[in-house]
Amino acid sequence: MLNIALVAGSGRSNSQSGKVARFIRQRLIRLEHSTEAHSSLIDLGLDPLPLWPAEDAGLWEQYRTQLQAADALVIVAPEWNGMACPAIKNFFIYASKAELAHKPALLVGVSAGVGGAYPISELRASSYKNCRLCYLPEHLIVRRVEQVLNGPEAANEDDQRLHARLDYDLDILLKYAKALQPVRESIDMGNPAFANGM
Repeated sequence: MLNIALVAGSGRSNSQSGKVARFIRQRLIRLEHSTEAHSSLIDLGLDPLPLWPAEDAGLWEQYRTQLQAADALVIVAPEWNGMACPAIKNFFIYASKAELAHKPALLVGVSAGVGGAYPISELRASSYKNCRLCYLPEHLIVRRVEQVLNGPEAANEDDQRLHARLDYDLDILLKYAKALQPVRESIDMGNPAFANGM
């Protein structure tokens, strides 16, 4: 079974991004795509990374282990003032190709209102550069987040559409994860001359 790591990118404890990440994890388990043992959740609001550069980055070592074991990722990024929030940007400063190179990732934007697209665009533009994460061409935007993904059954028509779209996106993520396993195995990632992207 594939290992999936989910990153809740809000810097707030008890965040809606954390709720969405936990919902997605449970959805993976419910659809029998994963198990508790084959999925992990990094909640940057509950266990925040210190601002880079940090003298003591002990928590990163724990996250590094989870990420290295992952075959695919789900990155849940809240929109704050039309931007990706500082916690998720800080996460990508820590992340390197040793943890994330050539692994597929589903981007999930989160908004309390009708936004949510800007973090998707911002992270697609810059966050993959040095870590070599491979974002799917699909993504998900959770708008009016407080009203959706609150339980295993859809509460209304908007929630039902979101459930269906999430299932579709997760199926694609898992297919990419299987397809990219032999690609990662065949790439020499130890060459120090190309440690960073261009």
